[in-house]
Amino acid sequence: MGRDAVVVGYDLSDASRRAVWWAAREAASRHRRLLLVHVFVWPFSERVPVTVPAQEEVVEPLQQALRRELAVLVEGCREIGPGLDIGSELPFGDPSEVLAATAQDAALLVLGAVGAGGVASHLGSTAAELLARGSGAPVVVVRGRGPEPGTGPVVVGVDGSAVSEKAVQFAFDFASRHEAVLVAAHSWSDAPLDPYARVQHWEVPWTEMRDDALELLSRSLAGWAEQYPDVTVRRAVSAAQAAHTLVEEAEGASLLVVGSHGRGRVRRLLLGSVSHAVVHHAPCPVAVIPAGR
Repeated sequence: MGRDAVVVGYDLSDASRRAVWWAAREAASRHRRLLLVHVFVWPFSERVPVTVPAQEEVVEPLQQALRRELAVLVEGCREIGPGLDIGSELPFGDPSEVLAATAQDAALLVLGAVGAGGVASHLGSTAAELLARGSGAPVVVVRGRGPEPGTGPVVVGVDGSAVSEKAVQFAFDFASRHEAVLVAAHSWSDAPLDPYARVQHWEVPWTEMRDDALELLSRSLAGWAEQYPDVTVRRAVSAAQAAHTLVEEAEGASLLVVGSHGRGRVRRLLLGSVSHAVVHHAPCPVAVIPAGR
């Protein structure tokens, strides 16, 4: 299984291949085992009593071809991380169920891009399902073709919630290992600004709200700067919607880190509205940190 490993799902798509290379670099940086998993999906489930003529003659060549593909990927990963401990698995089953079980005790689960602009593949829908219900491990969705880790800042969304604190810890660790600047971003309103413009007699205390936002950032970052003195931190506060702020700050970033859900009232299953939005629209890889880890 994937205990303490960096687990990456692969489904033959270009998006998942980029996820494999990203996972290999991260496993090497963490000094963790890398586990490549391709879930073999057959049109007929093992639980359905349907016999396909010459099924074994069809399945075996497919499995052999997939094993060869995985072997090529493993060799490519060894070039990225010489001495990296790498394993591969080709299980049969439902991709979301298999990957969730494999990554339950993993250090990290890495998947290819989903949503708008993503590849229409079984892994794409699996990533969306795993993010919605929670996989156990932090999940990184490798989006875009942005800078490699260490060549762009690490952006983390901060809202003062418990899961946000876990996201901050994850972001500091990643930024330290990859020698990247950390951008801590907070938006004090999830509401659009139009209502303020329409009600002209309101006197919105912008300065006070900004000061409160900066104070929240200071509390959330307290202690981490001392633990990671090598990480340069920039604070960013905004009155815009949180997802808009994070996507904007993530332009040119090597990673965007968010909690699976924050303090807002809106929920999309177990994936909060902000994390759901950035996973589908961020220009860089997105790490979604679960509340339970």
